[in-house]
Amino acid sequence: MKISIERGALLKAVGQAQSVVERRNTIPILANVLIEAEGNTVSFRATDLDIEVVDKCAGIVERAGATTVSAVTLHEIVRKLPDGAMVVLADDGTAGRLTVEAGRSNFSLATLPKEDFPVMTTSEYDCNFAVPAPVLRRLFDKSKFAISTEETRYYLNGVYMHISDGDDGKVLRCVATDGHRLARIDAPLPENALEMPGVIVPRKTVGELRKLLEDDDMIIAVSVSEAKVRFATPDITLTSKVIDGTFPDYTRVIPVGNTRKLEVDAAEFAKAVDRVATVSSERSRAVKLTLEDDKLTLSVNAPDSGAAEDELAVAYNDERLEIGFNAKYLLEIASQVDRENAVFMFNSSGDPTLMREGNDTSAVYVVMPMRV
Repeated sequence: MKISIERGALLKAVGQAQSVVERRNTIPILANVLIEAEGNTVSFRATDLDIEVVDKCAGIVERAGATTVSAVTLHEIVRKLPDGAMVVLADDGTAGRLTVEAGRSNFSLATLPKEDFPVMTTSEYDCNFAVPAPVLRRLFDKSKFAISTEETRYYLNGVYMHISDGDDGKVLRCVATDGHRLARIDAPLPENALEMPGVIVPRKTVGELRKLLEDDDMIIAVSVSEAKVRFATPDITLTSKVIDGTFPDYTRVIPVGNTRKLEVDAAEFAKAVDRVATVSSERSRAVKLTLEDDKLTLSVNAPDSGAAEDELAVAYNDERLEIGFNAKYLLEIASQVDRENAVFMFNSSGDPTLMREGNDTSAVYVVMPMRV
């Protein structure tokens, strides 16, 4: 195999691959990227056995072939090469070495046989549809902060993507929760998506998918089966196993009877929470909200480190309410608001609170209160 690729294109392709491989693994081949050259296309394939990414880029293929080499090492080399350099990758197929040349730089890397590389089996997908990148980006970006990190509740370690009933008919919905907060984001139902089985997309996959969604003009081809999900652009294909579990009935925790309405500038609210949380003890990070007649008082009382208070002018004309929240949760939810105003709907100091952006119900957040 002998190929020449422009450094920028190679860096992008290898960068996508090296982020998938596991740094610590007991199977050496899983640290490698499979490079396959044919025609005028070079593909870079990496896997951790749960996720597989294939990135194709144009190159000058002098000799077709395939080999595997350490993804992290190759990425580091390419990253440190000068911009615009032409990089030549070559192996003679026998010595177990891949040479990397660019200008006066020359590297020789150990390879492993391409036959040992595990390629994820292609499966039949029950449902195939297309979604514009900005739509998919919004669904996952606004929900992923609520993914649980508790390994024991593995079925919460991802984003539940499914078809559901929205205000105006069927919608494509993403939900994530860790039991303390919940995010539910809706998007218009894509064509041919009605029969899609609900799947839990793992946290790592959500992170890798984000890299496919930078280009606003890109259309993402989505394929879903009971066991796998695939997201594809013309150059990159990301295939992942889904979490084998049942996502809980989240509709039961979304409050419907909350009538006390607070409207507040989202950016100002986030800044005020951040200011008063400075003195709170790291363990609890509790912030108390006191609401009365168009005034919101945020306060923290940490006996070991001090106290803080901040006041905001808000729209609130219900009876006085005192309620406490974890500061981190409030900040994460407030940071999701794209519009100017955040609307909080309360019931009592012990009940879950609902938050949305203005009058938009396509993004709904729930946060559980704390005792303060």
